Amino acid sequence: MPYYAGVDVGSIATKCVVVNDDGRAAASAVLPTGVAGAKAAREAFEQTLADLGADVDRVVAVVGTGYGRARVPFADRAVTEIMCHARGAFEHVGGGVTLVDVGGQDVKAVRVDERGGVAEFAMNDRCAAGTGRFLEIMARALEMDLAELAEIDPGRADAAKVNNMCTVFAESEVVGLLHEGVDPAAIGAGVLGAVADRVASLARRVGGAPFALSGGVALNRGFARALSSALPGRVEVLPEPQLVGALGAALLARG
Repeated sequence: MPYYAGVDVGSIATKCVVVNDDGRAAASAVLPTGVAGAKAAREAFEQTLADLGADVDRVVAVVGTGYGRARVPFADRAVTEIMCHARGAFEHVGGGVTLVDVGGQDVKAVRVDERGGVAEFAMNDRCAAGTGRFLEIMARALEMDLAELAEIDPGRADAAKVNNMCTVFAESEVVGLLHEGVDPAAIGAGVLGAVADRVASLARRVGGAPFALSGGVALNRGFARALSSALPGRVEVLPEPQLVGALGAALLARG
């Protein structure tokens, strides 16, 4: 059976998905990108094939995508992450959707048309605000891990107001609130709400409901709940949200 692979080299994690000739995902892997994207890409690809029990000669085509798409030397071609995320989201949703992809270092909003193409998109890759890195720094300031932050209800009545979205100033603001004796969980709720508002603003620039959420930050339940409150209509967290771009790349490799 022939296979097709997509390798998504992100700033934090590298993902690989292999689909079969019917377009169904057969195996996948997620590894830290580290300092060498090419090495992570190769390792993710090899791990996926090992899990599948397939030799590399059964892979007909490979598409590289993501921030490090040029670091997939064994790829047949490179495709932008915007196109790959759109195709991956379409595979799950089956129609038009506004996709919000929140990764470790950037945020993308893509209006996916009824054929799985890109109608419009906006991206924030110049500021950590709204990204996984921002949430990681805020959790550290609150002396929590990300899993604890994810369990906070962003809708709690005593949620603190967090005004700054610049990482340095936001961290100082969080520390100041702690010194004032504000409950860390209330501050965490405020952080989740502020990040969701920032991301929702980007999403509204490209389209309306329905909305779908992908990326590593989609695994943060607190953020997903906050984003659902910040946007009109339902926000669907896509299955295996970290793999949406790699899945789209594999499907584009299949043609």
